[in-house]
Amino acid sequence: MAKIATTQQQDHIDRFLEEIAAELPPTLDLEVEGIVDRIGGLSKRFRRSMEETVAEFGLTHGEWHVLSHLRHIGPPYRRSAGQLAERAELSSGAMTNRLDRLEDAGLVRRLPDPDDRRGVQVELTEAGHRVSQESVTVQAAKEALVAGALTKAEKRQLNTLLRRLMLEFERREQTDS
Repeated sequence: MAKIATTQQQDHIDRFLEEIAAELPPTLDLEVEGIVDRIGGLSKRFRRSMEETVAEFGLTHGEWHVLSHLRHIGPPYRRSAGQLAERAELSSGAMTNRLDRLEDAGLVRRLPDPDDRRGVQVELTEAGHRVSQESVTVQAAKEALVAGALTKAEKRQLNTLLRRLMLEFERREQTDS
């Protein structure tokens, strides 16, 4: 990999790829490796930041997703336990455990399903709505600090480029199906 930046401007991925370049197959495109490693590294860091944020609110990432889903569907902020499990790709038992914890914390309440006497509707409480909103606000501020390294034009450009990569993955996934 040709030096693409001075030592002060290099990140750990540049240094790593320079270290191992001689051992890699000559057909390997180090620019592609840099892209993939950076996207993966950023993804891990954003995920860790999100987990730290939701933990500040006494939640796991999975519990936060339940609250978030209920909030995003809008009033009356209610779904069946089965729909929530399906959306999260969880067994009904795993979702029950998640809902038990959220209900114990006063963030959701279970109600009888008026259309299925064996079913249960899960409703977001006011406290659940507030925790969901506040956690999103805290995390958005953390993400904005990191994205602040880019200008508005660079953010648009990066979104455009990442969108092209995402669309290519989506196209290939549809082709493979």
